[in-house]
Formats: sequence, structure tokens, C-alpha cells
Amino acid sequence: MSLMNLTALELGKKIRSREVSVTEAVEEALNQAASKESSVHAFVSLTPEYARKRAAQVQKSIDNGTLTGPLAGVPMAVKDNLCTTGLKTTCCSKILENFYPAYTAQAVQNLEHAGAIIIGKTNMDEFAMGSTTETSAFGVTRNPWNLDHVPGGSSGGSCAAVAAGEVSFSLGSDTGGSIRQPSAFCGVTGIKPTYGTVSRYGLIAYGSSLDQIGPVAKDVSDCAAILEAISSYDPKDSTSVKRDGCHFTAALHDDVTGLRIGIPTDYFGEGLDENVKTCVLNAAQTLKDKGAVVEEFDLSLVRYAIPAYYVIASAEASSNLARFDGVKYGRRAAEYTDLHTMYKKTRSEGFGPEVKRRIMLGSFVLSSGYYDAYYLKALRTKALIKQAFDKAFARFDVILAPAAPSTAPKLGESLSDPLKMYLGDIYTISVNLAGLPGISLPCGLDRKGLPVGVQIIGNCFDEHKILRAAYAYEQSRPSVTCPMAEEGGIMR
Repeated sequence: MSLMNLTALELGKKIRSREVSVTEAVEEALNQAASKESSVHAFVSLTPEYARKRAAQVQKSIDNGTLTGPLAGVPMAVKDNLCTTGLKTTCCSKILENFYPAYTAQAVQNLEHAGAIIIGKTNMDEFAMGSTTETSAFGVTRNPWNLDHVPGGSSGGSCAAVAAGEVSFSLGSDTGGSIRQPSAFCGVTGIKPTYGTVSRYGLIAYGSSLDQIGPVAKDVSDCAAILEAISSYDPKDSTSVKRDGCHFTAALHDDVTGLRIGIPTDYFGEGLDENVKTCVLNAAQTLKDKGAVVEEFDLSLVRYAIPAYYVIASAEASSNLARFDGVKYGRRAAEYTDLHTMYKKTRSEGFGPEVKRRIMLGSFVLSSGYYDAYYLKALRTKALIKQAFDKAFARFDVILAPAAPSTAPKLGESLSDPLKMYLGDIYTISVNLAGLPGISLPCGLDRKGLPVGVQIIGNCFDEHKILRAAYAYEQSRPSVTCPMAEEGGIMR
């Protein structure tokens, strides 16, 4: 069995007990990536020299007792919108295809201080705009469960790398479900923490009021440990929150007695695949059998979440992406006659169709005459959605729902209909609009053998409750392991 089939905590334990060296773990991750990348394409860049150099440094620190944490020596992958000093960071866009940042994202720094080792940067939808990892300028990523299907997005590369057994864990970012939805499609576990828990410093922004960094891993315990490592107050990020309760591994108890779980009826209506519905409701029944109190309720306002989200996110994207103009860094058009032409040609050549679509939409809703009609109305809707969740959490400890309305679609199906792709985020985007934490974990397979994900949502700063519920469910669910990871090779 490959070392990459172990959870991050299991591998870390073997490294600390000297059963496995850090170099052996890193070489195994690089070998697994080399054997599977021609089929999966989870990475846009592998960094073997950097990883081997870091492995020697980390092994020395473990040997002398400097590094004693649970993630020391464990190989990881990082989504390509997180800046890394000396390692290329492209956001999977031609406009940044040769960009080397001068600093490292704080979340990545925290993991490196804990002894984790980057082996590469993962593929993603360009500038995190997409739900399938098909809008990348450097090719699509395929779902390790079935190579004809998408891995989800925009953190599809991060989730596919973990599912295929190329790394123990990875980092992703979640603006409207970009960790939870691909985690569901790839049969792995991913958590989006409360907004402000993890520093956004070094994350190349898409929607600044919505973006949040989080872990993707093989199980709930790994996610809790990784989230514990990356959570910190950061004065470099004006939205960073000082929190005392970041000991997330303390929540890992197989006990949900008396936990109040709400099932939003709005999430189980038209458009939800029957296989997904059955698997998610079975997960709710499992928790009920273990002592939780499960009730249905009306969350309301769900139908307004998608229009509000895409107005707000696109508006923020049009502002954030204005900096990519060919002046200071990134791609610059080869031929131009004046500054204005240079701007236009650089951005026209550098951005892909989906990014251009969202920039134009964002510019439109922020323009004179439409700002009040669209953008301010979307902000008011966002506030109403938060109020609806506040009302729900007065009754319930957590909310249980699907992570996506269906399992992973086939490659090419979603891009042909952008509106259909946007509707695929219907169960995840409200969490970002309200700044809430949410976790997605596997809860079964559909009739095609593709993974189904259940989402557990908590109130602000209640990660302990969602981790407790997810861990308890995980202890009782059937095992769900990707055949490609089990075989240690290529699934045809």
C-alpha cells in the first residue's frame, strides 16, 4: 500500500516514530504524482527539488526535537492561487503564467512552520471562477473516480490530488463552495472555516468578502488538525479575527447525543438528484440513531442566494482583477501602440472566457444607474440570508444538507451552459454569503459509482460542532475509497 493512502495524521505518526523517513514520504508522493498525472492532471506544477530540500531540513528538525507536531514531514499540495515564495503561482491564467511571488501566503507559512512539505501547486478554475476545473488555462483536471467526469471546482485539483492518493492533504480556497463541492465530487473531506478564521494574506483575491482558505483531506480528523495549524490572527489581513477556540481536534468525539440537527426542506426539492437525496437523508438517520435530534425546517431565501452571490462576487472580481493590466507584473501584450491599447490587449489575451464574463457582469452591476438596482440590492439580500441563518441557529446546533444537487457531471457538460454551472452552487454559496463554517464529507455512492457528499453547516465560530457531527457520522458510515488510490496506479 502506498504511504499516500494513509491519512496525514497516520503518516505523521509513522514519521515521528521513525518507521518512515521524511524523504521516503516525499519520494512516495512524487512517485504517485508521476504515475497518475498523465490521467488526472491534478497539478499545474510539481516542485521536486524544493520538496527534497525541505525534506532534509524537516527531518533534521524532527531528529533534534524542534518539530514534534502531527503534520511534520507530511507531503501536501497547495492550490495555485496561494502565493509561494520561489514557486510559480499562476491562478491557472495566462495573465500570470510566469509569476513568482515575493512572499508566501500566511496559511501556507503556518503549515510549513508545522513541518508540512509542498510537492506542487494544484490546478484550478482560472482565478477560482468555475465549478468544474475546466476553465484553467493549462488544461482540465479529471475526477479520479471516473476520468470522464469533472472533479468539481474551483479547488478541483486539490481534491483530485487527495482522492487519487498523490498527496496526504491539500489546501484549497472557498468563495462559493469551491472546497466543499469538489470534495463531494471526489469523495474526500473539505472544510470551509468561518470567515476571518484563516488569514487571506497571500490568497490572490476573487471575492474578498467571500474568499476563505481551508483544508482538503482524507477524513475529518485530518481536516481538524490542518485547520488548527492554519488558523491564526494575522495583522496583515484586515478581516482576520482574534479567536481563542481554535483547538479543533478537541471536538473529535463520537458522541452526538442531544445535538440538534436541522434539515432545510428548501434544499430537498426540485433539482436534487434522488441518489443524492437518499444518501444525505441516510446520513441524517445515522446521526439520529446515534442520539441526535433531527428536525425539518424552512430556511427560506435559498432561491435568492445564487443571484445575490453572483452579483456580489462578480462586482468584487471586477475590482480585484483590475490590477492585472500588464504594468507591474504578469503578462504584457507583445504589440501595442499606447497605454490604453496595452491594457486592452493584455487583458484580452490574458483572461479566459469565464473570467471575462464575470468581469463584465461585475463592471455592469457597479456602473452608474445599476449600482442601486443590482449591487446594493444584492447586499441587502445577503443580510437577509444571514438573518435567516441566525434564526435557524437559534433552534439548531448544525444544519445538514447536500453539498451539491448531483454527483460529478461529465467533462464538457457544464461549460456549454454557464447558468447550469452556476446553479450547481445552490447549496454552498449561502454559507459564504453569511460567513459561516461548513464541512463536506462522503456519504455514499450514486448508481454510477460516483461519490455523494453531505454538508454540515454551523453558526459563526462553531467549527467544533460541525466537526463533532461529521466525526460521529464518519465513524458509522461505510468506507468510501477511490479505486485509483486503492490500486496505487491508473484507473482505466
